[in-house]
This record gives sequence, structure tokens and C-alpha cells, in this order.
Amino acid sequence: MTLSIPELPLLTLSDDELALISMLRADMLRDRWNLKLRDAYFNGEQLVRDLGISIPPQLKGLHTVIGWPRVGIESLEERLDLEAFRWADGSDSTELTEIADANDLFDESSLAHLDALVYGREYLAVGSGDCGDDCPPLISVESPLDMTLLWDARLRMGTAALRECSADGLLEAGGEERMLVLYLPDQTVTCLPAQSGGWEVVNRDMHQLGVVPVVRMANRQRTADRVGHSEITPEVMSITDAACRRLMGMEVAAEFFGAPQRYILGASESAFQDADGTAKSAWETYIGRVLALERDEEGNVPDVGQFAAHDPTGMTRIIDLYARIMSSQFGLPPHMLGYTTDNPASADAIRSTEAKLVKRSERRIRRFGGAWQQAMRLALWVRDGEPPDKTRRIETVWRNPATPTVAAQVDATVKLVQAGVLPADSNVTLEMAGFTEGQRQRIAVDRRRSSAAATGGGLLDRLAAVNERQAAGLPTAAEVSGGDDGL
Repeated sequence: MTLSIPELPLLTLSDDELALISMLRADMLRDRWNLKLRDAYFNGEQLVRDLGISIPPQLKGLHTVIGWPRVGIESLEERLDLEAFRWADGSDSTELTEIADANDLFDESSLAHLDALVYGREYLAVGSGDCGDDCPPLISVESPLDMTLLWDARLRMGTAALRECSADGLLEAGGEERMLVLYLPDQTVTCLPAQSGGWEVVNRDMHQLGVVPVVRMANRQRTADRVGHSEITPEVMSITDAACRRLMGMEVAAEFFGAPQRYILGASESAFQDADGTAKSAWETYIGRVLALERDEEGNVPDVGQFAAHDPTGMTRIIDLYARIMSSQFGLPPHMLGYTTDNPASADAIRSTEAKLVKRSERRIRRFGGAWQQAMRLALWVRDGEPPDKTRRIETVWRNPATPTVAAQVDATVKLVQAGVLPADSNVTLEMAGFTEGQRQRIAVDRRRSSAAATGGGLLDRLAAVNERQAAGLPTAAEVSGGDDGL
């Protein structure tokens, strides 16, 4: 009689989990080429396709780079500064700040925003900490090169997620070992490659949240496409390639026409030979500053002339045209892409050209802010073991993406205070005046300290008055009233 020993579900992957991993891996690998292509344009590492006409074979290895995709994306990302998390009802937000500081979110947020703009999406994964029960929840930003999410459009939430990355400190004979992390609504499964093939489960975090602890930070979503799209659009890539080809053409022209071509008519063969009769090289003939030419048999002096040098003005005008087209694609002022005019723009004109960039920044703040709020609510859920109260809403505090002057901000705030719309000691007043979250907290501490000092100073004055009256033999206020003097 043979006994069948059942496999432990905690040590092996079920058939459904294996099928889910295969589907998610296929989805991740299918999009990786397009993601790396956008990354190459951002880093200036793309291969520029030429027509094979104007570039000689000797210069095929010449690589020109124009950093417009990087300039456009970084100009937008630099205006997305996450400053703080707070409860919308105005209650104490210390717990939110502690979670954010423990995960270094205010620095990590810039990386998440940059990847979301370059790749079209970024992922925020939430899990339990590794330092014990008192450890704060872990929030990590994950690249779409290593992670994907199965999305339910009706529920507007993820149903499963997969992350495939290198296992730190673990190496195989054939190279770096890979690690899989499968995120499910009830658990998070960590797997390593098994020696017999397949995957071996090394950890199951049974969080029982009922939701996948992964949030997708998508850029440029559409109704039928919630995955998101990169800011490096096909139009941007096409214009970048065209500008690189023009720069390469200028490089080739500089090699061929950097020195103007000369011509000599009516010279004898001896003019191109050394004293011993050896023919000079073409370069030696060209660089001769002084050409000593003899007269011919009829006494005529050879004619020496020079062709017109190459003028790169035509190509620079084409590049300026590409810069203006690219500025319309990114919503940037043309001067940010190197296009300048003889008459510099005024400050008002520059601010008006930045209006589209400011509006795009505000839209990204609204979209990315929602992802950060979901991640923070998941972190509280993981920490407390129960979902946060739905009536309490979390707000993200961002720095103003516009570029108003300090004087304009302060003037508008002062007018609102004078009109009675805002109280002078309100935190909203300080925020509208342009103070950062850290500055507002320090101002609040200084106000409390000043208030305590004022209260203590008044108390000391009253005690001094009592002592003076007693020293003079006069009755104190309490003795006159027959009661307590309030001290």
C-alpha cells in the first residue's frame, strides 16, 4: 500500500498561481522593449536612423546627441515637489509624517515621478517591515521594467501584481539569480528559482488585506487604456531623430568643408612637386600659406582662387524650427530648448509661455497625488491590521508648480487677511504666502514659544506687583477683595 503525501501549499505554488505568474511575466516582457526605447531617448542613447545618402561610410560611427527629451521631462518633473502628507480634517498628521520619513518618500517621490513620465507608469508597493512588530510599513517605488499589474477596469483597482528582480547577494553559476514576488489580495508570495526548475516559495506574507498592496502611478491615461503613456511620444522621437541627423550633417560638412577649397589654373606640374621631384601630398599642397608659382612659357601667372566656404546657417535654421516644434510638444518656452531671438522676451512674456507647463504640472499633481494617497492608506492598513476610516481623507501637500514672485504671493495673502477672508495665524495663510511645510512647522513652534513667553512675562509682572505692595505695607488685591487674586 502506497501513501500519497500532499504537498504543503506554503512551500509550493499552486496551479492558479503558476498560470498567473506566466501571464504576468508575458505581459511584462512584451512591454519591456518599448520601455527601454523610451529610456534610450531620455539618456541620449538611441540609434539615429539616416537615409544612407549624405553620411559617408567612414563616418557611420559618428553619434550625435540632442538632449531635448531629457530637458522636456525634467522641466516637468522639477515642478512636482511632494512636501507632506496630512489629514484633510486638520487633525494631527504625525503618524503620516513618520511613515513617509521612514521610507524616505520625499526623496523617493522624485524618482517615481521621473519614471512615470519617462515610462508612462510607475508602481508603489506596500508591505510589512522587516524589523519586528514596531517596524513601520514599507513603501517602495518599483520600475515598470521589473513590475506589472493586472488591472480591473470596473473596480478601478489591481487584482494581481508581479515583480521580477535580482536577488541581492544570491548568485548562480550562470549569472545573477532572479527573484519573483507575486502580490495577491490576501498574501504576498516571494519565490526563488528551484534547483530542479520552476520556482520555490521562500516566504508568504499572509496580510489578508483583501486588496493587492500595489498602486499604479499612471501618466497620460485614456478611458480605454489605464496603463499610461510616456511623455516621449512618437512625435518627440521623430523630431529628436531629425534634429540629430541635422547635427550629424553639420559635423560631416565641417569635415569636408571646414577649410575652403582652392583652385589653381595654368600652373605647371613642378608646382606640386618637392625639390627632388617627389609629388607633394594633397594636404601639403593645400596648407601652403604662400604659393610660389612660376610663370608659364608665355609669361602668364597662374590664376589662384577659392571656392565659397560652407555656410551652416541653413541647417541651424532647420534646428531652430525643430526646437520650436519640440517646445509645442512639451509645452515649454522655446528658450528652454536653446531657441533664442535677438530681442529677449520680457518677464511677463516668459510667464505666459510657461502657462501650459504649469497647467500640465497641476494635472500631474492631481493624478500622482491620488496614487500617493492610496499608498499611504494601504500603509496604515498594513500597520493597524484594519482599513482606515473612509471618512478621513488624506491630502498630499505639493509645492506651487508655478513661478510667482515672492512679492506677488505675499501681497495677495495680505489682502485676503485684511479683508477678513483668512485669519492671520492660520496655516493656510502661511501656505498661500509661499512657505514650505518645514517652514510652516517651525513658524508654528515659534508662535507657541512666543505665546508661552508672553504668558510667563505677564505672570512675572503680576508677582512683582504683589511683592512691591507687600514690601510697602499695602494690602494686595486679594486682601482688598477678600478672595483669591488669581495667582
